[in-house]
Amino acid sequence: MGWFSKKDDDFFLATVVPNDDGARVGKYLGVVNGEAIIGANIFRDLFSSVRDVVGGRAGGYERALAGARDAALGEMVAAARELGADGVVGIDFDYEVLGEANGMMMVSVSGTAVKMAGRSS
Repeated sequence: MGWFSKKDDDFFLATVVPNDDGARVGKYLGVVNGEAIIGANIFRDLFSSVRDVVGGRAGGYERALAGARDAALGEMVAAARELGADGVVGIDFDYEVLGEANGMMMVSVSGTAVKMAGRSS
């Protein structure tokens, strides 16, 4: 199916347009998107700076970023369902630092809402 492909009983998500595994697009419904903005707090900034100096991963940032990514993806799926879609293909994730002091990060996800071939409803 392709990188970041997810198929369940309810909804199909893929960064590529499927052409194998029996999954086929029946109808393209339009572009959908979702966004989430997260703010960095001073404590997370402080601990991240320490980790940057001594090495290691910034777990607080990673968890916040994962939450923002999930929220943006959920918003995109909701927009696709409003169009009657049962999948989104061609998904693209974008990350952007916002704010004068770079205190926020935006996660944006977009794709094409589709009705998969052979699915009822």
